[in-house]
Amino acid sequence: MNFVDIIDSQLFRFLAEKRDDMAEISPDLTPLLDYSSTLLTGGKRFRARFCYWGWRAVAGDREAPESPDHYAYTLATALEVFHAAALVHDDIMDRSDTRRGRPAAHRHFETHHTDSSFAGDPAHYGQSAALMIGDLLLAWSSELVTEALSHVRSPSVIAGTRREFHRMWNEVTMGQYLDIHEESAWPTISDDERFHRAMRVVTFKSAKYSMEAPLLLGASLADASDDQLRQLATFGLPLGVAFQLRDDMLGVFGNPDETGKPAGDDLREGKRTVLVALAEASMSSGVRGVFNDMLGNPEVTDEQIQVMQQTLRDSGAVDKVETIITESVDRALSALDAAEIDHAAQSELRRLADAVVTRAS
Repeated sequence: MNFVDIIDSQLFRFLAEKRDDMAEISPDLTPLLDYSSTLLTGGKRFRARFCYWGWRAVAGDREAPESPDHYAYTLATALEVFHAAALVHDDIMDRSDTRRGRPAAHRHFETHHTDSSFAGDPAHYGQSAALMIGDLLLAWSSELVTEALSHVRSPSVIAGTRREFHRMWNEVTMGQYLDIHEESAWPTISDDERFHRAMRVVTFKSAKYSMEAPLLLGASLADASDDQLRQLATFGLPLGVAFQLRDDMLGVFGNPDETGKPAGDDLREGKRTVLVALAEASMSSGVRGVFNDMLGNPEVTDEQIQVMQQTLRDSGAVDKVETIITESVDRALSALDAAEIDHAAQSELRRLADAVVTRAS
């Protein structure tokens, strides 16, 4: 059984239990479970992988799990469910229509309302249902963490793992708020501040929660020392920055067939990313005016998206972001090489680092 199959089996088992629980309450809950199951199908499982290999980095080969039911896999599965919750909430705030080539949760339930001839506003129903799905997935994620820790006897390991989980939950929520705040506050912020504010969003909304937190959660479960946690964080944070900056580049230049989203979707949504901050700082006032008139306009045409993409290239911002990605990965790998962790885990984390920044979706 490979890693993805193990996580899939954990999810299948957990969701089957939830289906039984929900059926006892009402058949009207079935669409919530069905959508959640679909959302949790597929994906690269990056967060689960980093969590597991954070555990192995400290536990080593001698404690490699023999069963797919091992609590290290359960903790990794919890992160996949947490990530699904974050995606649902993120799509509501970004007004995204799609997720992984399928309708986003709020759009799916908007259609469900219409197809079922329900009373009231379909959009309100869809958004409300999606909010509840996101909250439910967060509760399930916490439940899986509790399940994983039920196999642990050390009070300090239990407390440390819970502390890392709640730190991640707090930081990503605050980072998400900063993201929507910057979109509204952007015109009031000076050019000198915009890059640093955009980097702060990158750090707390994505970088820490995508790479650093999963590593520290897994390592905490293996009773890592303070030095090991610090070394893994020094690797995970810059890698997480590179991961999110690659995501931002794909949000503007990615192939829709691979990303599952329309070309230039981040431009239609008006995301104030590091790429945009660097570009605007290099634009003339006239070019910036035209660019900002289109940025965040959901009605822009494909031709206008192409103009915006070329404007970003001409500004030099694309090359600057690629440089930041390269430098961030170099810092991460240097930290990984110096880390006092299991050698097999070190090799796998290096391979994962390469996958994180060379992906096309």
